[in-house]
Amino acid sequence: MLEVVVCRYGEDLAWTRNLPRGVAVTVYDKTPLPQSPWPDSILLPNHGRDDYVWLHHLVERYESLAEVTVFAQGRPFDHAPDLHRVIRRFAKGEVPMPDFAWLGFLWETDDARGRPSFVTWTKNPERRELNLEGFFQALWQEPAPEKVRYVGGSQFALSRETAHRRPKAFYERALEISRTFPDAAHAFERTWDRIFLAPPLDPALFGPEGYRLLKPVRPKNRPLPPA
Repeated sequence: MLEVVVCRYGEDLAWTRNLPRGVAVTVYDKTPLPQSPWPDSILLPNHGRDDYVWLHHLVERYESLAEVTVFAQGRPFDHAPDLHRVIRRFAKGEVPMPDFAWLGFLWETDDARGRPSFVTWTKNPERRELNLEGFFQALWQEPAPEKVRYVGGSQFALSRETAHRRPKAFYERALEISRTFPDAAHAFERTWDRIFLAPPLDPALFGPEGYRLLKPVRPKNRPLPPA
């Protein structure tokens, strides 16, 4: 069974109606009033960002997770423009179901202070640093590595077996950290592979500046094909 878990904050989720038949969809809605919640969604308080929703799902559904779960934002195509194609290939068995797979086109590298990507992020005008050292101590009681390599967007596919590499109590602690640790969402975004004990991204796949861009380029004056 394949399930898509969506974190909504006011987005139009019409794209979920184009998912393959048989793919389950669970929507967690954090949209504030007076906007209307998405039909049949599960309402959650607006804590954190996507991290709070993903960890809430892992805690609440720990014993009944789908064989593979795709965790997607309300507007997933900003970070993963090929998401529909990826889900179709999973659903049709065209590719093996993953243990853990990042979903996104921008591969990035930061140090333990969130440099350069978090510090130079356009939504961080104060240029504050990210306290990955404190985050690693809070979650793992160990020092942060010199570098973290990740795929931007906090979207990924996860098998039930891989999720169960960690006990439920670990996700409960992580959920609490998502509510209380400053900039926790950005720390989780950089460490989902570590959360699930998945192999790290190979440094050799990154460019000399620590980036890898895989976004498809649309020719000028030609529309994108339908998803």
